Amino acid sequence: MRTVIDLLLRNAVLPRTTAPVDLAVAGGVLVPAEGQEARETLDLGGRLVTPPLVEPHIHLDAVLTEGQPRPNVSGSLFEGIAVWADRVPDLTHDDVQARVRKVLRWQLANGVQTVRSHVDVCDPQLTALRALVELREEVRGVIDLQLVAFPQQGILGFPDGKALMEKAVDLGADVVGGIPHYELTREDGVASVEFLMALADDRGLLVDVHCDETDDEHSRFVEVMAAETIRRGMAGRVTASHTTAMHSYNAAYAHRLITNIKRSGMHMVTNPLDNAVLQGRFDTGPIRRGHTRVKQLQAAGVTVAIGHDSVMDPWYPLGYGDPLQAAFVLAHLGHMSGAEELPRLIDMITVDAATALALPENRLRPGDPADLVVYDAPTDVDALRLVARRTLVLRGGRVLARTEPARTTVTWDGVEEEVTFLR
Repeated sequence: MRTVIDLLLRNAVLPRTTAPVDLAVAGGVLVPAEGQEARETLDLGGRLVTPPLVEPHIHLDAVLTEGQPRPNVSGSLFEGIAVWADRVPDLTHDDVQARVRKVLRWQLANGVQTVRSHVDVCDPQLTALRALVELREEVRGVIDLQLVAFPQQGILGFPDGKALMEKAVDLGADVVGGIPHYELTREDGVASVEFLMALADDRGLLVDVHCDETDDEHSRFVEVMAAETIRRGMAGRVTASHTTAMHSYNAAYAHRLITNIKRSGMHMVTNPLDNAVLQGRFDTGPIRRGHTRVKQLQAAGVTVAIGHDSVMDPWYPLGYGDPLQAAFVLAHLGHMSGAEELPRLIDMITVDAATALALPENRLRPGDPADLVVYDAPTDVDALRLVARRTLVLRGGRVLARTEPARTTVTWDGVEEEVTFLR
């Protein structure tokens, strides 16, 4: 007797291909599709399908707070930090959860199924972290959350900073963060990295540090992270986010640094949306683009992922939680418009981002979980070009989000015609 599977997806196009294939789902995993009969069949019509999108860097505790308690008039990083410091005392459990639930729904509609959120722990009450630890359990299995204990005001430069970091870990933070370039001195920055790496190592946790998010070419804390990662044998568990100062390092130092980053087994996250507007603020021309050395890192074999960073908060008043939009921006700022580079941008928000978060690999092969995203576009390049809407989001073979494709017509010489924006 032939087994009837749960779902058959016909005419799917996988990344870096053009020929449609069928995908079959049974028991929440992908199975060989040939000759299968299914309880439900969906014809994807030659649309692109990728593994789930992964958000490796966002600040959920701050989403939708733009203009609260006052606008960031200059739009600068440091005014944003000052505005947020004034907003923190007004945080409540319900306030945090209500804003985050809304943005998680936006992210899910965009195909995101795992989110790493930095959570400010420079709050003696740890209000936001407590709210998000509770919410993490509520949304588990729909969107999985990794929570980073993030000391926005510094570890050594904030009262009881070390104790707050330890308390945050005790409350359930998954990842240990830091911000060494914001500490009071270079020596304090080094000490903060040593402290946070020891804390993560002792507790068996991951590390993700806001590192060298400045235009100052003398900010070189990522080398300290690489050294600590090597000494502690923490390859695969450590991520350096931003590292925008790297774009200002001299070529000889950058080459040696990237070699040691590769040796360490660290991952990197670049955040093109926020850093495009936050960096270069002291430049009168030429103005720096505000991202790390993505192409050189990738050429060395380092995993680099793309983060969204902010959604309508004191640092970035725009955004709707879509990693594909961030990838589109990096195509321009990172000179990643080459034929082999454009598809790589899709990797940076799916499989590479999953690697950075130490998630199991999913390449949409038989045996992989039936977690996938369908785009209203026929290829990966078209999806990026159009920042295409996601028509279906599946997890474990279940449809969690659905978008009806838009239909556009123009009237030309008195005749109404449909426009698809495809050649």
